[in-house]
Amino acid sequence: MAKLTLNRVAKDFGTGRAAVSDFSLDVREGGFLALLGPSGCGKTTVLRMIAGFETPSDGSIHLGERLLADAAQSLPPEKRNMAMVFQSYALWPHMSVAGNVGYPLKVRGVSGEAYRAKVGEALSTVRLADYAGRRPADLSGGQRQRVALARCLVTSPDVVLLDEPLANLDRHLKHEMEETFREFHQRSGATMIYVTHDQSEAMALATDVAVMSEGRLLQVAPPAEIYARPEGRIVGGLIGRGAILTLPVMGGERQLEWDELQDALQAANTDGADILVRPEDVIIGGEGGCRNRRIRAVRG
Repeated sequence: MAKLTLNRVAKDFGTGRAAVSDFSLDVREGGFLALLGPSGCGKTTVLRMIAGFETPSDGSIHLGERLLADAAQSLPPEKRNMAMVFQSYALWPHMSVAGNVGYPLKVRGVSGEAYRAKVGEALSTVRLADYAGRRPADLSGGQRQRVALARCLVTSPDVVLLDEPLANLDRHLKHEMEETFREFHQRSGATMIYVTHDQSEAMALATDVAVMSEGRLLQVAPPAEIYARPEGRIVGGLIGRGAILTLPVMGGERQLEWDELQDALQAANTDGADILVRPEDVIIGGEGGCRNRRIRAVRG
C-alpha cells in the first residue's frame, strides 16, 4: 500500500470552464478521505481521474512511486489495483451474489479453492455469507450495497473509491451502511475516497474531509479541525450549522470574545472579516440577553 498523490491535476472538457483546476492533494495511506462539495463542483470528476475513467488535462496522479496518469499517459483502470462502488451498485442481475462478488477474481484468472475462499471471506466481512446463492433482485438496497463492497474487498485493493454510495438509501439504511463502511475500512486497511454532498456523512465517516467548490480544493483537514477552523466563507457555510456575519473586526485573531463581537455588531462600517457564529457558542440569558464563550472567524 502507498500514498496517493494528486499534483496540480486539472480536467477540461472543452465547455469553456474547467471541471477541475489546479487540484493538489495527498491522501494518507490507509486513510478515509471524504470529497465534499455541492453538485457540479468537480468531486466525481476527481474520483474518475483517480480510477482511470478520465485522463487529466494537466498535472499528475501517483500511487507511491508509480505514475498512474498525467496529460500524456494514463494507466488503464484494471492495472491500478483500485475498486469502485457506484451509486447504482452496478450488479449483474443474472448472476448470484457470490458470482457478482467473485467476478473480479475470474477476470484475474483465480479459480478453485482460492476463488471460493476469497469470495466466502468477502461475503462474511459484509455479513452476507447466507445470501451467496441469491440474485440481486431478491435483496434490499442496503444488501445490494454490501454486495458491491464485498466485490471491492475480494481483490484486496490499495484504494477503494465510493461515488455517493448512500444517495439511493433511506435514512435508516444510511445509518446502517455508515456502520458497514466503518467496519469495511477497519478490516480491509485500504485507503478509501468517498464522494458526497452530505456533510453529515463526511463528518461521521472520514478521517479527513476535503471541501471542493467550482473545481477547486478549498481546504482539507480532519473533521474536528475543519469544523473548528474553516478556511473561508464557503467552507464555513458547508460544514456544520451557524450564521456567517461580515463585521468590521480588526486583527488576525481566529476566535473572539463576546465583548469584541458586541463592539463589531454596533459599528457602522460593515466592511471587514467574515465571522462564523455556531449555535453551541451562544448562550441565551442574563442581563445582556446573549453571552458566549468564543466566536470563530472564517478568514481564508
